[in-house]
Amino acid sequence: MVETQGAAPARAAGGRHPRGLLTLWSVEMWERFSFYGMRAILVLFLAAPVSDGGLGLAPHVAAAVFGVYGALVNLLALPGGWLADRLWGSHRAVVRGGIVITAGHTVLAVPAGAASAYPGLLLVAVGTGLLKPGISTMVGRLYDAEDGGGRDGPGSSARRDAGFSLFYMGISLGAFAAPLVTGFLGERVDWHAGFGAAAVGMLVGLLVCVRGRGRLPGSLAEPVRALPAADVRRAVLAGGGAVGFLAAVFALAVLWGQSPTQAAIQAVTLLTIAVPVVYFTVMFRAAGLDAVDRSRLGAYVWIFLAASVFWMIAEQGGSLISLFARDHVDRTLFGWEFPTSWFQSLGPLYSIVLATAFAALWLRLGERQPSTAAKFALGLLGLGLATLIMAGAGWSAADGRVTPLWLIVAFLVQIMAEMCLSPTGLSVTTRLAPSRFAHQIMSLWFLSVALGSALSSQVVRLTVIWSPGTYFAVLGAAALVCAAAVALARKRLRRLMRGVT
Repeated sequence: MVETQGAAPARAAGGRHPRGLLTLWSVEMWERFSFYGMRAILVLFLAAPVSDGGLGLAPHVAAAVFGVYGALVNLLALPGGWLADRLWGSHRAVVRGGIVITAGHTVLAVPAGAASAYPGLLLVAVGTGLLKPGISTMVGRLYDAEDGGGRDGPGSSARRDAGFSLFYMGISLGAFAAPLVTGFLGERVDWHAGFGAAAVGMLVGLLVCVRGRGRLPGSLAEPVRALPAADVRRAVLAGGGAVGFLAAVFALAVLWGQSPTQAAIQAVTLLTIAVPVVYFTVMFRAAGLDAVDRSRLGAYVWIFLAASVFWMIAEQGGSLISLFARDHVDRTLFGWEFPTSWFQSLGPLYSIVLATAFAALWLRLGERQPSTAAKFALGLLGLGLATLIMAGAGWSAADGRVTPLWLIVAFLVQIMAEMCLSPTGLSVTTRLAPSRFAHQIMSLWFLSVALGSALSSQVVRLTVIWSPGTYFAVLGAAALVCAAAVALARKRLRRLMRGVT
């Protein structure tokens, strides 16, 4: 199935994939194994009693830490992508990111409580920010190299799309297997054994990346670049401003009487809100944008906000729903209680099964498929229904533990909702972007995930005053209200999008 490196472009167009695709597929699979493996047990470790090896955080604080970690991962993809594009090149950024991630998981594997947990999480977030933007770029450049740098032609386009489908299958496989391994080790052996397994997974991916470099085209071995002095100054100012902002908010929160953990949560949340505000302000004030570009940018503001609400609720599947499963779900199977974290494999499993079906559905519908606004409304509607199912589970659990079928169905509906919204959001982002902001506006899509994760760290405080059933019911109702708002505004959005559907 793979193609040899020295083959001519004509042969590459015959349907086989570049030889380097298997290398990048393996790297991404193992990196996702490490990422989702650690993520599956993170909130459980944070909330576990100190006597059981955890940090002993209150459930809402553990969920908030989980949220700001997710925000940092997506927020740090911005400087990571900048470093890959402007300084190191994709391959060096991926290798260095893998080294930092491995170091982070290794630190997490050290049983030193908060002294190792928080530095380890920060290292993983930084490393993922370096690795995440570069590796997808490398997949695209594999096909650019074999097509002679061109991207036209139905055969080339179809082969490229098929290659990305295979690549993302690696993501789903790694994400599916990870909770099964790290969850068993973390919950049944030792939390730090689970984090250690994540470190081993990333180390394997890193070794594959280094040893498989010969399978990658020479275009990926970019020389280290020397940045102009003006770019260096701008980067230093932006980085210094972000660090200064975090430090100032953290200090004020501590002086206000909050704990260091809560202060850090507030600082990251406010920074995550500030960054997209600055991005949009700069783009709207840029000289040279015509009326069409400004109108489309205005439409994207609403798309960004709708996506942020979606991720604010959806990202709690790895935090509050995991804690709910620990405390309120009967996990006994043939007399054996399976680990709580195994529920985190449901999402990737459904993605593997449903991704092809949804892609085929949109192709079959062709011009009759729903518009972007309609798909967003369907996504928010599905998410609202999934969250209301969790509300039913919460109310049923008031009398004891509930069947895992509640979570199995809720995750299925949520993933179907995500299939409507997430690929559509990525696609419309590229189509609405003014040409001069093509890369920056793609960064904004990932910032919507960051903002949603950060907002979830604030919303989870409501679990202190509301029961699980009431909490999930309010979130579900909020998602339904947003779905209705998007559906009612679809004609206005269509006008703002100026021909983009």
